[in-house]
Amino acid sequence: MTTMTCRYEGALRCTAEHAPSGSQLITDAPVDNQGKGEAFSPTDLVATALATCLLTVMGIVAEREGMVLEGARVRVEKGMTGSGERRIALLEAWIDLPAGLDDGQRDVLIRAGERCPVKVSLEGCVPMRLHWNPAAAG
Repeated sequence: MTTMTCRYEGALRCTAEHAPSGSQLITDAPVDNQGKGEAFSPTDLVATALATCLLTVMGIVAEREGMVLEGARVRVEKGMTGSGERRIALLEAWIDLPAGLDDGQRDVLIRAGERCPVKVSLEGCVPMRLHWNPAAAG
């Protein structure tokens, strides 16, 4: 198991530390939920986790298979519910793979991304739409 320690700093701001590395990050409540919006919100981190997980899992496969993934990008948008209990209503991601990959390589990377642990963990709980643009990054 990996341990993270989080502390409330006041004014709807928290700090989090990743125990193994000592890396820290700050979260802030968004402006539309009584915060200052000066840092990632907790739900922004969920969206960011999806995007970086897609890239990381594809990176693992690319390195193993000798493919070049550098320059790949994911733009992710997070929509929140407008009424009722506040929650993530939709995560929508646009994934740009680098040019120069053949059809087989693109298919392998897309299959890997579709199975990233964050996506698989959120499925059934958070609506997601992934849009694959297989040769746009550069």
